[in-house]
Amino acid sequence: MSLKLYNVLTRKKEEFVPLTEGKVNMYVCGPTVYDYSHIGHAKTYISFDVISRYLRYSGYDVLYVQNITDVGHMLDTGEDRILRKARQTSSGPMQVVETYMRDYFADMDALGVRRPDISPRASGHVPEQIGMVETLIEKGHAYEVDGSVYFDVSSFPEYGKLSGRIVEEMEEGTRVAVREEKRNPADFALWKRADPEHILRWDSPWSDGFPGWHVECSAMATKYLGETFDIHGGGIDNIFPHNECEIAQSEAAHGRAFANYWLLGGTLTLDGVKMSKSLGNTMTIKDALARWRPEAIRSFILSSHYSNPIDFSKTAVEAAAKGWKRIWSALSLVRSQMGAAPAGEASEEVTALLAQAKANFIAKMDDDFNAPAALAVLQDLTKQVNKLLNEGSGQTIGSLTAVDALFQELGGDVLGIIPDGTAGSNSSGADREAGMIELLITLRAQARANKDWATSDQIRDQLKGLGVSLEDRSDGTIWKVE
Repeated sequence: MSLKLYNVLTRKKEEFVPLTEGKVNMYVCGPTVYDYSHIGHAKTYISFDVISRYLRYSGYDVLYVQNITDVGHMLDTGEDRILRKARQTSSGPMQVVETYMRDYFADMDALGVRRPDISPRASGHVPEQIGMVETLIEKGHAYEVDGSVYFDVSSFPEYGKLSGRIVEEMEEGTRVAVREEKRNPADFALWKRADPEHILRWDSPWSDGFPGWHVECSAMATKYLGETFDIHGGGIDNIFPHNECEIAQSEAAHGRAFANYWLLGGTLTLDGVKMSKSLGNTMTIKDALARWRPEAIRSFILSSHYSNPIDFSKTAVEAAAKGWKRIWSALSLVRSQMGAAPAGEASEEVTALLAQAKANFIAKMDDDFNAPAALAVLQDLTKQVNKLLNEGSGQTIGSLTAVDALFQELGGDVLGIIPDGTAGSNSSGADREAGMIELLITLRAQARANKDWATSDQIRDQLKGLGVSLEDRSDGTIWKVE
């Protein structure tokens, strides 16, 4: 089965055919770095982390570009988000940017999200943005008014093709001054003349000002990936106006398709309500990591298809955490038995089981990166592995090594939920957890040998209360997370 994905642009599932065989150029809209990253960011960037991981796993040479917005993202009031934060904190705007950009990457590292190949900043690519605006003016797609430049949507008949919006139905700008100087209410800013108090400003042919939010992605994507590239990703909440404007200005400037496949992730709500600072119901990634393991958060996010909305709640995350612990406890048991396992190749039963699981996993991921179904394959494999271990079959060093390798390959390399010692995986914590359980089992065995049944029962019961069940067998005691 070949890789198929749902293309938001065409509104249908299509076979993925990259522009260059064996190579994928992918751009994903990055964060505006003016505050701490929240769990909505975690959903978007874990989803595209898994997509990029799977593309690489499938043999593609992936060039993944994700921008950093540090200028031009305006509030409805007309104030730049970065400048507002700088004013609130009595800091310089680039001080704000550096603080929250570093914090964003630290959060992503902690979640096991592999860094993009290139993370360009908007403020570092102002010349490229000015160049694109000049091209759009020359081709009749943009006009200048008193030092500001706007894209003329009437010059691009396909405007609205991604979001499905009709120009006549689009809302007008929120500021009267903006409405008055634009030819059409739907026209959007490519360059803005800076007010005297505006700190972030650059020289341009039109005014001392700053670029609009939308033009940065077009300029940086084409700089690093070409005028047409394979995949454009981001959150569905940016489909309009941001992604729509990207397409219009890019295709108007270059006369060719901007991105061939558009993958947009669903929104995240918190306890059924859209996150909002005004409602006080946001949760930062740091707050989430203080309560749950990164693998549990990843497992929760991967329990829903990347394109679907998902509701973040304590109950849902803890349910995902239990599912992850079942996988991890089975793998920990496999690893704990390797040292004493008899020599021998993997059994035919184990080889067949693993081959079928791998084929099922790939089939699910080839179907529009269906991570929930792929995760279910690992859960089912966990049950089968536990059954083999409980029956005492398939326990040669070859069988155990093969099981360990497949879990690491599918659960670790692709889904990023198996600790492997890489940055952000928190493997030391998982290993400590397994090690402490093994230590308690050893202490219990000593108590049993000394006929100290009270201590033995106490250890067993307390582990049971923590969700860890013990099974005494002739060859020793095994444990698993219920």
